[in-house]
Amino acid sequence: MKAQSGQTVSFSSACATLALRDVRLAVRRLGQVVQPVVFFLMVTTLFPLALNPQPSLMREIAPGVLWVAALLASMLALDSFFRSDFDDGTLEQLVICGQPLSALVASRMLVHWLIIGMPLVLASPLVALALYVPLAAVPSLMLSLLLGTGVLMFVGAIGAALTLASRRGGVLLSLLILPLVMPALIFGARSTDLVIHGEPAGGGIWLLAAMLVLSLTFAPLAAAAAIRICLE
Repeated sequence: MKAQSGQTVSFSSACATLALRDVRLAVRRLGQVVQPVVFFLMVTTLFPLALNPQPSLMREIAPGVLWVAALLASMLALDSFFRSDFDDGTLEQLVICGQPLSALVASRMLVHWLIIGMPLVLASPLVALALYVPLAAVPSLMLSLLLGTGVLMFVGAIGAALTLASRRGGVLLSLLILPLVMPALIFGARSTDLVIHGEPAGGGIWLLAAMLVLSLTFAPLAAAAAIRICLE
């Protein structure tokens, strides 16, 4: 990547500039950032109103409700992951800037994870209390959601890159991503269920951590390849 003065910009400076740009865009488009959190809160808090609000019943359904709501809320922001940059030509500039495209994509994924995934994690204690989840289980719940939302964001970025050229990318994106994130949903809900019932959930959390490392390793490469294909 080159500055306007003609001087070559280092890789770290390019990543920092790109991350700062994404943060500024998120502040300007605050509605897109708030929408997944509002959806997450609305879906999870409606269950006590629609069902018999007995504490035992709420605790039984809490793992599935929390994780399905987090999955759907995360997917709300995936369609716009690369869409605006694709429309205004920013992706083409990233491809020809001279920096590794996969590394720049990985930087964007991390920022997107912090902007979209972190608010969901911070909102989870409120939802957990509404579903009568024990306070002792909340830290493990937040940790598992932190890891799980990372997997959802990184894997979802691959689908977002693959559907850039599609006019109905949202529907196609859902069909592509949902089967791939099922393991994270299963292990995350299972670990949450174990913690709620006072059992150790280290196995599920470690599996989520392994899936996060795996997705962080391969998702930027796959997304960068998909972007190059869509731009050709």
